[in-house]
Amino acid sequence: MEFIKVTDNKEPYVALIELNRPKELNALNRQLMEEVRDALQQLDKNDAVRVIIITGSEQAFAAGADIKQMADKTAIDMLMIDQISTWDQIRKTKKPIIAAVSGFALGGGCELAMTCDMIIASETAKFGQPEIKIGTMPGAGGTQRLTKAIGKAKAMELILTGRFLSAEEARSYGLVNKVVPKEMYLYEAFQLAKEIAQLSPVAVQLAKESVNRSFETHLDEGLTLERKNFYLTFASTDQKEGMQAFVEKRKPDFKGK
Repeated sequence: MEFIKVTDNKEPYVALIELNRPKELNALNRQLMEEVRDALQQLDKNDAVRVIIITGSEQAFAAGADIKQMADKTAIDMLMIDQISTWDQIRKTKKPIIAAVSGFALGGGCELAMTCDMIIASETAKFGQPEIKIGTMPGAGGTQRLTKAIGKAKAMELILTGRFLSAEEARSYGLVNKVVPKEMYLYEAFQLAKEIAQLSPVAVQLAKESVNRSFETHLDEGLTLERKNFYLTFASTDQKEGMQAFVEKRKPDFKGK
């Protein structure tokens, strides 16, 4: 890996992916996103990992896509390269992903954070889709996920003007889970990850799938999936352990089976 760092033993059951192009403020070029895709595929298969954190630096989570890599491309070039297809693995990853964001999360950086399941932000974080200022528009989910997160009117304003949201504004609109001082954002992301990692991996993954489906289908379809996934948890030893521990008034020991 040239542009990311992966650590899977800093905390039990929690893996960390760090974007690592500091001179470019972690601009998302094709190779970096391919490395993120490959890392997520490996971590999703690793039984020793239950939760994944993606972060950048204190100065920038990711300041956007790598414009130099795209500036001279034609529409056919972009279609054939299909760089954004590498992002599909983020959405397909079964384990929960937390974005730990400090500094700039703009353009593709904002889209990457929104593709994760939860966002912990430093009070210095700035979110935005400024593509309109360079003659284009979001292409990796910005128009869709931002609208679902903060509503049509505000999303339209941000996307059509290129304005930024502060961390507190992002939290107030529901884009961000929590805002903390700069020195605490990665710690808080790990605290959230560790809390989730103590629970049944089977139930967590099925619950994540059900929540995500609510954004992709009509209510009837979402309810059908939720019901099926609820019943499926009863095929796991984790469900038996969890309910027995509740009855016995003790802490459950989930094995992920």
